[in-house]
Amino acid sequence: MKVLARRTATLIAAGALAATTLAAPAEAAPKTPAEAKLGATWLSGQLTKGLIYNDQYDFDDYGLTVDVGLALDEVGGQKKKVTRVRKALEKNVTSYIGSGDELYAGSAAKVTVFAQATGGGAEDFGGEDLVARVRSTVTVDGPTAGRIADQSEFGDYANVIGQAYAVQALSAAGAAEAASARDFLLRQQCGKGYFRLYFSEPDVPEQGCSNAADDPDTDATALAILSLKSLDKKPKAVKQAIEKSVKWLKGQQRANGSFGGGTSTEAPNANSTGLAASALASAKECKPAKKAAGWVKGLQVGPKAKGKLRNARGAVAYNKAAKKQAAEDGIVVETRDQWRRTSAQAVPALLYVRGCR
Repeated sequence: MKVLARRTATLIAAGALAATTLAAPAEAAPKTPAEAKLGATWLSGQLTKGLIYNDQYDFDDYGLTVDVGLALDEVGGQKKKVTRVRKALEKNVTSYIGSGDELYAGSAAKVTVFAQATGGGAEDFGGEDLVARVRSTVTVDGPTAGRIADQSEFGDYANVIGQAYAVQALSAAGAAEAASARDFLLRQQCGKGYFRLYFSEPDVPEQGCSNAADDPDTDATALAILSLKSLDKKPKAVKQAIEKSVKWLKGQQRANGSFGGGTSTEAPNANSTGLAASALASAKECKPAKKAAGWVKGLQVGPKAKGKLRNARGAVAYNKAAKKQAAEDGIVVETRDQWRRTSAQAVPALLYVRGCR
């Protein structure tokens, strides 16, 4: 089963020698780069009883906990921590995805991907059938057929990132709604190749991208690529969408290897660059992926860091300014959330500092 968290799973094949019919020995799995291991160690140290606790605003951040769990699972070597995250999320799953008449589509889809990645069981996760919950968020007919939607008194805030996770989760589960969800995701790709972040309003007849009104978004595009690449079956339309989006993504890379995000995060940052590196690596675009990973590495606190950063070895800063500030003040309560969020998306990119795996 392929899952979004395992964006870079290594396929090990045994071949037969033509002359002897003897099976060739399986290739050894590539070593995990020290940079990725160090980053995973720092991330695992941010957990409190399996959860990411935000001590600035006094709450358990379940969404960020899922991101950290996915990152740790992808890098590997943190099985006990990942299991602890899984158990903690099982105990609190309805606090994250909603309970009763409340259901948050993107949250449900993302935690389903995590459940599938870390134990294969999403039909009974903390007593919840997550696959059924995600299926219930998919619109059945009309112009929005295939689109996920929140079921909430607060409104519908579902977006393309949540749609990408839903496509992955439903496809992995073999759900009947997987194809319509996938096709709706494809409609969110704009003519230039990027994926927009926000859907059209539900009452608009045209639910696809119009280019003129839809801004490009690096993060949404990277996650859409990762979702589509993970599918076992890729119709022609999916293959074409991947090719077009990868081409666009490559064109956004700066000379130093970095990427900016959407309209509110256009400057180079480790979040967007990390996601782009993983997406490019999944498409075997090894040179740009390595270059992006190298830029991320430049924002990582190294193994020999001293002073204010000695306890932050392995963490990845959002940008150069954040790293410089932390060198002076350390990672304090007010900045810790940004460091955690950045590292959760950037650390997996460090798997590619030496190229594709």
